[in-house]
Amino acid sequence: MMVLDGIAKRNFLVIGRVGMDLSPNPPGSRTKEATDMMVAMGGSSANIAAGLVKFGCKAALVTCVSDDAVGWYCEGQLDHYQVDRRYVRRVQGEERTSLAIYETRIQEHQSVIYRNNAADFQMTIADVEAVDYAQYGALITAGTVFAAEPSRSAAFRAFELARAAGIPIIFDVDYRPYSWPSAEVAEEVLSRAGALSDVIVGNDEEFGFMAGGIDKGIAKARELAQTSAQIVVYKKGPEGAVTITKDAEISTGIFKVDAVKPTGAGDSFMAGFLASLSEGHPMKDAVLRGSACASIVVSQPGCAPAMPNGDQLDAFLKSHPGPTTC
Repeated sequence: MMVLDGIAKRNFLVIGRVGMDLSPNPPGSRTKEATDMMVAMGGSSANIAAGLVKFGCKAALVTCVSDDAVGWYCEGQLDHYQVDRRYVRRVQGEERTSLAIYETRIQEHQSVIYRNNAADFQMTIADVEAVDYAQYGALITAGTVFAAEPSRSAAFRAFELARAAGIPIIFDVDYRPYSWPSAEVAEEVLSRAGALSDVIVGNDEEFGFMAGGIDKGIAKARELAQTSAQIVVYKKGPEGAVTITKDAEISTGIFKVDAVKPTGAGDSFMAGFLASLSEGHPMKDAVLRGSACASIVVSQPGCAPAMPNGDQLDAFLKSHPGPTTC
């Protein structure tokens, strides 16, 4: 399987949550003092899908939403961003679509995530078996999809079906402790998912978590690149990233900006990185373009609304003095 050939088809199947984001207005306000809120689409997988579409790719989302006003809002937002939602199923009962309230501020930043009885965890094996995988170039998912049943079994079944269809699996580790029953379960499940993936993106803490210690993270990333994955991106925050393949390691820096919030960077990186690979950019350039997308998103309010398109990314790269050196 050639990962880049699948990515070059520019048609992605994304599995995972969509949600509603609220942030106090104006930017810089504290939630506890809020009198006005900005409303936007959120959820890692939905953000990635929206970011890909902004770059001219196609993306379809597989998830569940609650059959209520919040779920309907998310469906409307997917339509707004032109994300295909034919595989988004409404669920009725006590489950609810995720709600995130986060501040557009760095100092003393507060984020509150409501995921009790999360609707997206109701995704079933039947949901993923309803997909025609052969029409897509690659499958993308984030770690939260594995945090609870029946979503966990459904996601692993999707991996099997993607593999049978010959399309690459792209995995953003995206470890969120609040979603998991225990760290031990998370370590085992995320490691299993990583071993089945062709492209793995995670930060130093996430690779360290899978390896049993942050000091072992880079060794874990290198092991995955040599044994199962074709591309591993090991992100180091302000120190940039190391992209590892069987044949090379590429170190890249970041694009410094005046950040207004810490959220959305990873989703934007993934969208920009994959879209750039799909356009034929060399690996190093694709990673840097993804890093630039992350910088753009943290410098603006909102997550999905702040995702750049190709023209906005090119304008940023032309005006920015360049990435830091590693």
